[in-house]
Amino acid sequence: MPVLHSLRRAAVVLLLAAATLYAAPARPAAADEPGWTAEPATGAAVTAVRPYFYLAGAPGTVLEDRLALANTTDQERTVSLRGADAYNTADGAFAVRPATPGATAAAGAGSWISFGAATTVKVPPRTRAVVPFTLTVPPASPPGDHPAAVIATEGGHEVGVRVHLRVGGPTLAALTVEDVAVRGRGAAAVIAYTLVNRGNVALTPELRIRVEALFGEPADPPRGRTLPIELLPGQRVELTEPWPGAPALDRVRVTLTVTAPGGARAVATGSRRLVPGGLAGWIGGGLLGLGATTAAALYLVRGRRPEPRPAPAPDGPSAAGPTPPAPHHELTGAAR
Repeated sequence: MPVLHSLRRAAVVLLLAAATLYAAPARPAAADEPGWTAEPATGAAVTAVRPYFYLAGAPGTVLEDRLALANTTDQERTVSLRGADAYNTADGAFAVRPATPGATAAAGAGSWISFGAATTVKVPPRTRAVVPFTLTVPPASPPGDHPAAVIATEGGHEVGVRVHLRVGGPTLAALTVEDVAVRGRGAAAVIAYTLVNRGNVALTPELRIRVEALFGEPADPPRGRTLPIELLPGQRVELTEPWPGAPALDRVRVTLTVTAPGGARAVATGSRRLVPGGLAGWIGGGLLGLGATTAAALYLVRGRRPEPRPAPAPDGPSAAGPTPPAPHHELTGAAR
């Protein structure tokens, strides 16, 4: 029995050792995973985890920070680094400008980022490399927010880390709402509008909607919410709000009020006559127009009642004397 017990113990040890050896190799990265990461570095000066780079300085300042590249695979990675300007897409998403080799046209804060000679970094297997970079604010830079990003590229994969840069000086939070319209019908109806950042700081807008109708009380869309976008300075985005409770037959007026921290506020309106599609829509539109016309006519009739006429004089001789008989003309076929 002691021998059997010893054999079982040895077997368990061998199984555990085999399992350990099997788990040692790194898991290969999936086809859609780069096998490496890029993020703001931490260290003695910065110990907290940062999702973005936060930099601020006056015009002419040279700012410094560090990017951490972590290779989680068993293969060496060659990562290319660059700065890029950031902007809003048409629907409000955050995006960066593509690389344009040789371009010297006017560019934003992305062109102010420099990695020096370390534009290409070789990262050994299972190694974390820290790469310093500088951001030089030009002396004539206007104050406010200048969105940018650090882009790391390797093997067809790109990883971007946002750079929030604030240049010192007066700031202005301002926006406008434009092109308010109701599109679609029924459950597919939406309220479309355009937001434009007219200031020099990024905005997180809050939207409020008010609806007025000619007939009845329509079901309003969500009255107030913070929009899931960051509207960058000078950017224009086209957005829509679903309105499944839009009336099938009515004339509506939509008022949008947009606010943002810093005192930004804008109001705009739009209207539309909603009618069902097809023949019913034509009939409904005609009835709607007829109802509006009838209401206007009744309003005018009530507002302009005719003055009462004087009662006719009683029969009898006139004060001016008897009325002479009218002259009589006889018409025949022969001349006289």
